[in-house]
Order: sequence, then structure tokens, then C-alpha cells
Amino acid sequence: MRSHRAILHVDMDAFFASVEQRDRPELRGKPVLVGGTGPRGVVAAASYEARKFGCRSAMPSAVAKRLCPHAIFVKGSFEQYKADSAKVFEILESYTPLVQPVSIDEAFMDVTGSLGLFGPPEAIATQIRDRVRSELRLTCSVGVAPNKFLAKLASDLNKPDGMAVITPENLRATLDPLPVSRLWGVGPSAEKSLHRLGVRTIADLHALPLDVLRSRFDDFGEHLWNLARGLDDRPVHTDREAKSISHEHTFAQDLEDPDAVRAVLADEAEQVARRLRRHARFARTVTVKIRFGDFETVTRSHTLDAPTDRTDTISAAARALFDQWARAFRPVRLIGVGVSNLTDAAGDAGLFDADESEKRRAVDKATDAIAAKFGKRAVQRASAIHKLPRHGAHGPGSDTPPT
Repeated sequence: MRSHRAILHVDMDAFFASVEQRDRPELRGKPVLVGGTGPRGVVAAASYEARKFGCRSAMPSAVAKRLCPHAIFVKGSFEQYKADSAKVFEILESYTPLVQPVSIDEAFMDVTGSLGLFGPPEAIATQIRDRVRSELRLTCSVGVAPNKFLAKLASDLNKPDGMAVITPENLRATLDPLPVSRLWGVGPSAEKSLHRLGVRTIADLHALPLDVLRSRFDDFGEHLWNLARGLDDRPVHTDREAKSISHEHTFAQDLEDPDAVRAVLADEAEQVARRLRRHARFARTVTVKIRFGDFETVTRSHTLDAPTDRTDTISAAARALFDQWARAFRPVRLIGVGVSNLTDAAGDAGLFDADESEKRRAVDKATDAIAAKFGKRAVQRASAIHKLPRHGAHGPGSDTPPT
């Protein structure tokens, strides 16, 4: 494990619900659920009082109501969430420019170069927590570790309003007792497969030879082998610095409907394109990653004629790549869309395509404005809504573990 880096993972505690409780005193100490109450409503955030009853984000509101009948539903103040998020990131960026957003309420930080100014990483984490509490009247949990995987895991150990530090010295004592479900990419299906091998804890996984894991899970087995040892060399970077941008969804149950997978692909393409536009970047290559129910993982890429940030172009390329697999469809465990070969300049649309390109850009601009004001799910294209799975996804922010 590389030990010379100082990585922090900052995670706001029940962010949306905590903002509502802060701004509405009558909600404090009560089970609060942010989300819709209609037949297709989904919980966007659950307060810790509601979580005691099993309520959680991405859960259908009808299920949450059954679990906690006295929960208080609120529609959400997305403009306020956005404003508070901006203040949180201002605090983080006052310690280091290497801040990688994961979502509106969590981020990785590389503070290795800031230790001379602000002290050891534990001190920086304490300062951040104190400032979030005093300046925003909210709480956050912070994980401190030598890499991103361990920092993310640490931030969840003492929630809410806590801090945990993982070092090379306490690595095994921290990891070994944890269930394998705490590892990135291990959902119910992978957990069952590991249980059949007699693997229930990270200590059990750590004891398995690499060749055994690779023979059972292919490349995913090597991923598990590395995580069980606390190995993760991925750097912290901003979208602006990134060589690629991607979104992935790992499903609680394998998807057996190819149209449902296409809907997720369209939604992921929207999020990827939006991140490109936010940072004035353009991509030349589109990649689709798919993991089947048997854990076989494959990727395919397509290089466009010209760099783009248009949602429709990226979505069409991703769908065409997936349709090559759909001819002999198998249940899907994970699906992801990524872009690479990034540049600061757009490609030439051509004389006859210029008008159509401007129309498409106007649509993208409008949807970006709505998403910025009301949240990224406030507006979706028809292709992303049709048969979109309602059971949600799991993993960090429902996106790929940041690269």
C-alpha cells in the first residue's frame, strides 16, 4: 500500500434531510424523507431518524412509508442544497486544489501537498468538520487514509458527524472484521458468490490466492484481491484534469430487459455529457462497459468523427455499442458509459449540420439549466425514462467509483 499520500473523503451527513432539519426547526429529531410521494416517488435522502426504520435513498417512497408510517415527506429545496454544496466545496478548496467531486454532497481531497501549511491530515479533517458545523450548521463525516478506497471506507465507519483514520499500521485490524459487502462492486449477487466460497469477511477474502479469485471472477477477482489488501493507486483529480469521464450503475438485481439497460445507458450518457459541458471539454471516444450476471466484464469503444459534448451524439454511440451485445442478450449486472480523448475544442459540425448542431446544443443548454436548478433528475429525455429500472443502483453515488 502506498503510504506517502494523504487522502480525505468528505461526506455530508444525510445532506438534503439535514438541510431541511436545519432550516425547519419543527423537523428536528423527526424521521424526514426528501422525495416524491406519488406512485413512482423515490426517496432522495433519509434523515438518520428515518434510517433507523430501514429507510434509505433510492428507495421507492411507498416502501419507505411502509417501513416508517410516521415519516415526514418534504419535496426538497434543491436551490438551497446547491447553495450549501457550493459553500462546502469552497471550504474544501481552501485546503487544496485537488478536490474531486463525487456528487453534490461528497468529495475526495488529496492534501499531501498541504500538510506543511495546515498540519497532519487528521488536523485538516478536524478543521473541515469544525468549519462545516460553524459556517453551515451542518455535519459531515471524514475518512483519512493513504488512498481513495480506504478514505471512502473510513468516512463511513463513524457516521454521522465522525472521523476515522486508516493507516498502514491499523489496516488489517480495520479491514479484516468487515463484511465483503463493504468493498466497491460487491453487491448482493457477488456477495452470494463469495459466500459460496466460504468468504464472508474481508479477512476471508484476504486469505484467498489471486488465482482462485481470477478463476472465479476474472478481472473482477483481481479487483477484489487488491481491495482486500487496501491497494488503490488511483489519483485524485478534478473533471478538468481528467483524461476520461464515466458513469456506471451496478444493479441490486441483474437486469433481464435490454430496453431497461438502454434506458440506463441514455441516462448515463446524459450525465457524462453534462459533466463535459460543465468543464468546457469535448470527447472523441465513447466507451461502454458491461458486466454480465456471471461477472464477465467487457468493454467496447467507438471513436467519433469529431470531438463532441452533445448528449444525443454520445448517447447514440453508446447505444450502438450496446446493441452489438443485445443480439445475444444476457442478464446485466453493471453498465457504464465513459468518454475519453478529451480536448478543449469542439469538432467542426460541417456546413449542412451546423443548424441541427445548434438546435441540439440549445436543448442541452436548457436541460443543463433545469438540472442545475432542480437536480440532475429533474429533467430526463424520453430514452432515459422508458423502462428505467425503479429498484435503483448501489455504489458510491450510484456512479462509478471515481477514477
